[in-house]
Amino acid sequence: MTQELQGFLETCPLDLRADCASGILLAAERFAPTKRWHIDTILRVLTMAGTHVRDDAVANLTQLIGGAQELHAYSVRRLYSALAQDISQQPLVQVAAWCIGEYGDLLLEGSCEETEPLQVEEEEVLALLERVLQSHMSLPATRGYALTALMKLSTRLRGDNNRIRQVVSIYGSCLDVELQQRAVEYNTLFRKYDHMRAAILEKMPLVERGGPQADEEVKESQEATRLLEPAPVPTEPQASKLLDLLDLLDGPSEDSQQPAPVDPSAEGTLIHLLDLPCAPLAPAPIPNLKVFEREGLQLNLSFVRPPGTPTLLVITVTATNASEGDVTHFICQAAVPKSFQLQLQAPSGDTVPAQGGLPVTQVLRVLNPNKAPLRLKLRLTYNHYGQSVQEVFEVNNLPVETWQ
Repeated sequence: MTQELQGFLETCPLDLRADCASGILLAAERFAPTKRWHIDTILRVLTMAGTHVRDDAVANLTQLIGGAQELHAYSVRRLYSALAQDISQQPLVQVAAWCIGEYGDLLLEGSCEETEPLQVEEEEVLALLERVLQSHMSLPATRGYALTALMKLSTRLRGDNNRIRQVVSIYGSCLDVELQQRAVEYNTLFRKYDHMRAAILEKMPLVERGGPQADEEVKESQEATRLLEPAPVPTEPQASKLLDLLDLLDGPSEDSQQPAPVDPSAEGTLIHLLDLPCAPLAPAPIPNLKVFEREGLQLNLSFVRPPGTPTLLVITVTATNASEGDVTHFICQAAVPKSFQLQLQAPSGDTVPAQGGLPVTQVLRVLNPNKAPLRLKLRLTYNHYGQSVQEVFEVNNLPVETWQ
């Protein structure tokens, strides 16, 4: 049936193309026998009627390709060939630019068993993306995809990045504000944060397809977000709320502990005693944990669980250096299981001075709505004694106080 619909899509009147394309995409979404068939079907629809597809077609196809790791090489070759033939179908161009930016290294690795042999040079890939940027048919959003693809290729191609830097710098004065901002940020990344460029432009993580499980995870996330919000107390004045917040952060203040005047009668005394605020007992401190040590560089974790939000764990990562040489370009990245939520704040610096100098700290906020045992995966990248070092390890011996 899908083949018949695709044959009709090629010859049908323009006013029917949108409905026909939408029907094919919906049928493929529900009844696709394999991921490859699903990708091929969407690509053919984008090639024939890209301007008539739904707005979410680009996002759906990028999500589908990203989740099919075994088809990355196949998809990038198919999309590159389609883009080289036609750059007028904007949704197709956007998906192709995204895929080339993510998996451009696979495009240059030689032949793929599932496609015809395709020999592509780095200069040809860059020239094709430049052609998309310069085309009068390209929408601003399409140019944004192409510019980001060029930027990502700067970490995936083995050649010189001067050509990419020149193209990016040109769009720093573009009339389109969003494209100009993107180009300025990419130029800054080249000039000031080149040591972080490879980490920032890594491949996108695998994204799970939507469905009942994803809906449940969204509900859990919403519940967890509500846990982080303070409960409203409409009967208290604003000043009382501020004092309570200060008490939570800094401990009870002297002014807030003064009791109200006591009624001389016995009944009044009892009432006032019941009305006095009861300061909660301070939780026992959680012991620190040393998780890494190599050639004088040491990484320690300290933990705090705010009394008002028991599902929240604040982890402070502290890096110290007892060696004779500075540790430079220091980057700490973290990951947690998908049942947790992780917020990684900016570090205090990227250089850990030698001989016990000022340490580098970074704060991780982990939300654990299910109070499950926490496992933490860390990746460290840095330069020490002129050598580039990368360490990946898992921390699964966190104190029970961090989650119970």
